Amino acid sequence: MDSPSRSSVIIIGAGVSGISAGKVLAENGIEDMIILEASDRIGGRIRKENFGGVSAELGAGWIAGVGGKESNPVWELASQSGLRTCFSDYSNARYNIYDRSGKIFPSGVAADSYKKAVDAAIEKLRSLEANLDGEVSEQPCSPKTPIELAIDFILHDFEMAEVEPISTYVDFGEREFLVADDRGYEHLLYKMAENFLFTSEGKILDNRLKLNKVVRELQHSRNGVVVKTEDGCVYEANYVILSASIGVLQSDLISFRPPLPVRQPLVQEVNRMHGAKGNMDADFLPIRIQLAAWRLREEHMENAYPGSNILVVTLTNGESKRVEAQSDEETLEEAMGVLRDMFGPNIPNATDILVPRWWSNRFQRGSYSNYPIISDNQDVHYIKAPVGRIFFTGEHTSERFSGYVHGGYLAGIDTSKSLLEEMRKQKERESESQAFLLEPLLALTGSLTLTQTEAVPSLHKCDIPTQLYLGGKVGLQEAIL
Repeated sequence: MDSPSRSSVIIIGAGVSGISAGKVLAENGIEDMIILEASDRIGGRIRKENFGGVSAELGAGWIAGVGGKESNPVWELASQSGLRTCFSDYSNARYNIYDRSGKIFPSGVAADSYKKAVDAAIEKLRSLEANLDGEVSEQPCSPKTPIELAIDFILHDFEMAEVEPISTYVDFGEREFLVADDRGYEHLLYKMAENFLFTSEGKILDNRLKLNKVVRELQHSRNGVVVKTEDGCVYEANYVILSASIGVLQSDLISFRPPLPVRQPLVQEVNRMHGAKGNMDADFLPIRIQLAAWRLREEHMENAYPGSNILVVTLTNGESKRVEAQSDEETLEEAMGVLRDMFGPNIPNATDILVPRWWSNRFQRGSYSNYPIISDNQDVHYIKAPVGRIFFTGEHTSERFSGYVHGGYLAGIDTSKSLLEEMRKQKERESESQAFLLEPLLALTGSLTLTQTEAVPSLHKCDIPTQLYLGGKVGLQEAIL
């Protein structure tokens, strides 16, 4: 069992938010921190795995928001590290739609269906706004046919800006780049970690990073936080930064003593864990197969790794959960059935399949947060608002960039800055408290000529109440600081 020695800060989770938060704390002189990570690696939902001779990204795969007036901070990190990327061109996606037999829909039909989908999305947006204002309006019909479902996916995953501006594209640009580097997307996290954690030959050896530490309980009070892990270890800190995903917060993995207040609205409607959104990619199924194809139906399939003969299928919502629950063999058989509908019965079998299961992973419980089209920014404020000495971070706490890697990165920076400000204020409060406690002593010892501002800084915050109480010279109770 680890020693319960007290740290200034414990960071729970070593994903992009946890690592960026730790980096900022270290840059501001907070060295006595501990990072507790539930898995055996850093990265969170940024994870690669070798598949078919390729370093396949199982979680976040794209850097979205490039080419605008402002520079995306994650793109800057990628450029500094020389990370290999490939431009993803979705300009013709709305027209490359195939039916179950493998025939492409005529461009006129696709264009008409796309216009209807945009109109329906705008109508839905207005309907939701009206309902918020107390008006009753009829909800537009949901997509039902394969082409409607395919276009609905394109619209909401790539082109939602036609309905409502997306902060990522407005601020950073509309281009997207797939990470196609053998070092993986996670290489950016290791480069960040090198700035404040001891690293040798690409491996983090700093004992402040503790892997395989599954946090199960947080006991918090005005005096600090006690963190208990599944293996029986106990850690104490003045503050905690909790970067667990909103899916984990909605689960029963971590208990809070006392419970979180009701004002923290950890409710399902603010988080569709497999909703269609651009970057923290929904579950997808890399399939090793001896052909290349690109197709949209109820799911999205593309040759994401050129020259590799790997097809990537993106599934969302109920489909992703259904596929997670079945065996890889069943999923492979289902995928081959779709491909043979498209290309005929004589195509070869896939040689392998890799199915990530983010929803089933108790340390993730989904791919990324997805707020409703209509949501009050107050929802985000509630979710990220500190509870006592617990500060929350993660892509779900980003008001403008939820669901994106840069959202998680910037959230970690913002949360650590907020914590540093609170620590500064706490230090001021303690100084004022010490000055207040010193006044009776100065009044009783007229021979003292020291002023309060001269005397207080030379004393430790615990010295004054202890000396006054133990010395028995004045009738003050021992102070609780």
